[in-house]
Amino acid sequence: MPLTHDLFIKTGLPFHPEYALRDSAPMFRRRFALESVRSARLSLCALGYGYVWINGKKVTEDLLTSPFGNYEKTLWYYSYDVTSLLKEGENVIAVMLGNGFFNEPFKTSWDFDQASWRDQPKMALCLEADGQTVLVSDEQFLCTKASPVIYNHLRSGEYFDARLYDERWTDLDYDDSSWMHAVRDATPPKGILRLCPCEAVRIGRIYPSLSVRKTDEKKYVFDLGQNISGYVRLKICQPMGDEITIRYAEQLHEDGSLNLNDGDHHYKDSPYETDKFICDGREHIWSPMFTYHGFRYIEADGLNDPTLDTISGVFIHQDVKRASSFECSDETLNRLFRIGQMATLSNLFYMPTDCPTREKLGWANDAQASCEQMLTNFSTYNMYKKWIVDIRDAMREDGAMPGIIPTAGWGYEWGNGPVSDGILFEAPYRVYLHTGDSSLLTDSLPCFYRYLDYLKTREDPADGEINFGLTDWTCPEPEKDDPLKLINSALRIKFLRITALAERLAGHSDQEAIVNAEIEDRIAAYKALHLAADGTCVPDNMCSAAMTIYNGLYDDLEPLKQQLMRHIEARDFHHNCGMVGLRRLYVALNRCGLQEYAYRIITAKGRPCYSEWLEGDATTLWEVWDESSSKNHHMYSDFMSWLMKTPGGIDHADNAPGFSRVRISPYFLKNLDYCRATQNTVNGEVSVHWERTGQGVCLIFRVPEGMIAEYEGKDYAAGEYQFAIS
Repeated sequence: MPLTHDLFIKTGLPFHPEYALRDSAPMFRRRFALESVRSARLSLCALGYGYVWINGKKVTEDLLTSPFGNYEKTLWYYSYDVTSLLKEGENVIAVMLGNGFFNEPFKTSWDFDQASWRDQPKMALCLEADGQTVLVSDEQFLCTKASPVIYNHLRSGEYFDARLYDERWTDLDYDDSSWMHAVRDATPPKGILRLCPCEAVRIGRIYPSLSVRKTDEKKYVFDLGQNISGYVRLKICQPMGDEITIRYAEQLHEDGSLNLNDGDHHYKDSPYETDKFICDGREHIWSPMFTYHGFRYIEADGLNDPTLDTISGVFIHQDVKRASSFECSDETLNRLFRIGQMATLSNLFYMPTDCPTREKLGWANDAQASCEQMLTNFSTYNMYKKWIVDIRDAMREDGAMPGIIPTAGWGYEWGNGPVSDGILFEAPYRVYLHTGDSSLLTDSLPCFYRYLDYLKTREDPADGEINFGLTDWTCPEPEKDDPLKLINSALRIKFLRITALAERLAGHSDQEAIVNAEIEDRIAAYKALHLAADGTCVPDNMCSAAMTIYNGLYDDLEPLKQQLMRHIEARDFHHNCGMVGLRRLYVALNRCGLQEYAYRIITAKGRPCYSEWLEGDATTLWEVWDESSSKNHHMYSDFMSWLMKTPGGIDHADNAPGFSRVRISPYFLKNLDYCRATQNTVNGEVSVHWERTGQGVCLIFRVPEGMIAEYEGKDYAAGEYQFAIS
C-alpha cells in the first residue's frame, strides 16, 4: 500500500508550542516478523526530519529528510530498497525524529513560529516485502522522548547528552519495556504525499582543521581554511558531565574571537549557530543530526588539551554532480569559478537557499539571479523539479507570490515582486533549455496566467506599470532614480515570452498568438516610457541599460551601447548595479561586442569588485561588497555562466532545448593565454580548448553523439575538430 495520511503517528505527550531550551528528538521502535524476504522497500515521510535503522543498521546515508515544503500543500517523502537489511524471523525498525522547519518555536524575522502546520515531529511509514505490505506506522510502535538529543532546531543547533545514549537502542534485543505506545495523529497534515524526485543531502567532504588557537581557558578556535555548509565532527573523550559548547562563524574578529556578522540578531530567543555535547567518560565521534550551519571557523569551549584531530568540518549539501569545468590562464577567474562552485553547493538543500548561516531559506530573488548558472554548472534538474512544485504551492489564489519559498506565510508583503516572483517562469524555462524537458513549462501554464493576471491588479493607473517589490537589490551605490518600474516592465515581457513558448510547446497556437500580441503591445509601451528620443533608456543608469539590452527592448543598439560604456568608464570599469543588473550586465556587454569590458569588471580592483573578496581570503561568494554580512551567498554567481559562454565558448544555439544544438564561439580575451571548458549535457560532454601560439590561436572542440555544434556558421556532427586562427 502507498503512504497515506492516516499512517502518521507521534508521541502521546502534549505538544507545547512555546520555546524551550529542552526540546528532545523522540525515538520510535517496533519489532516485527517476516517469513521470507526476496525484495523490500521502505517509504518514510518524516515531519520535520527522520532517520531510520533496521536491525541496527542505518537505512540510508541521506540527511535532513524528509525535505521541507509547504506542509499544507505537499508532503515530500523518500523510498528505499531495504532488502539487504531484513531477515527471516524477528526484525526491528527504529526511528528518531527532529523538528526541522516543521516545528520552529522561536521568533525570527520570518515567522515560522506562527506556521499553521506546527506540531511535534511525526512520521508515516510503510514497509513492503515481496509485493505485500508487512509493516505500517501505527499504535504498536513504542516511543520515548528520553532521547540523547535533548535539543534540536534546524536554524539554531543541537544538544547531545552522551549520558543518555545507549548505542544498542536500534538493536533487536534492546529493552524498550519502559517506552510508551505511539498515538495515531488525530489531525494529520493536509498536503499531498509526493515521492521526492531529487537527490538527497549527503556528506560531500570532510575538512580537517588546519590550525587551532587557544582564546580562553578551555576555549579554542579551529580553522578549516574553507567556508562550508555542514557541522562539526567532534572526536572527544572527557570526564562524565563535561560540556563542550560549539559555535560556528565565517570570520573572526581581530582578537581571534568569532565574528557572527550580526547573524544572532535574528535569533533573540534561541542560541545562534550553537551545538553542545555533554560527555559520559567514553570516547565518541559525534556530529549533530538535525541541524547544519555555515562556517569556516569552529569555536569549542570546554576542551581538555585538544589536537587538530579533535575538530573536523563536515561539508553537506545536495548530492548533485558537477556539470561543467573551467580553467584559464587568469588565476583570478579560476579562483572565482571555484568559490562560485562552493557557494552554490553550500546552498543546495532541496531548494536553492540564500545562505547556510542565519536563514537557510529559499529566497526567490537570489534563485532567479542564479538559476541559469546552477543548471549550467551542476546537475540540478531534479532539485528544480521538486522546488517548482513548492513554487506553485506558494502561489495564493489571487496569484500573489512570497519572497521566500517555501514559506509559513511571510513574504507576500515584502521581498517579493517580479524580481523574486519571476522564478515561477525562470526555473521551468531554464530546465527546458538544459534538459529538453518541456513538461515543467506546460504544466505551469495555469500558474503563469494566474500570476500575469495578478500583475494587472498591481498596475499604476497613471502609466500601467508595476511599482512594487524588490528593485536592483544590493546595488553598491543606489541611483537617484530607482529603476524598479523599468525592471518590472522588462521582466513582465520576459514572463510573457516564456508563456508564449509554453503555449507553443503545448500545441496551443491560437493562445500563443494571443500572448504574442500582448508582448508586442508591452514592448511598444516599454519603448514609449523607457527610451528617450536619442535611443538611450530612462532612468539613466547601468542597471536600466543592461536590462534593456539583455531583453532586446530597443530599435537601435548603438545609443544603449554608448550609454552603458559611459557608465562603466565613469566608474573606472566597476559595476554599479545589484543582483538584477549584474545578472544581465555581462550578457548585455557581449551583445554590444564589449567582452573586454565585462572581463575588466569581473577582474577589477577596488570596491565594488570580486577581487576584494579574494583579497579578503574568500572561499565562497559573499552577500555584499564589504565584510558586513554573509560570506556564503550565490546571488552574484552568474559570472560563471558568462565564463562558460564567453572565454569558454559553449552556449545554446538559438535556444535549442537540451543542448541538442550547441554554439561554439569562444572569445579570445586579450589577457588570456588559454582556456579549457567542458559542459555535460543530456547527450554527453562537449569541450572547448583554445591556446595562443606563436602564429595565433589553436582551437579544439569535441562534440558528443546526438549533438550538432555550430561554429562560424557551419554545423559539425559528433567528433573532434581543430582550427588554427590567425
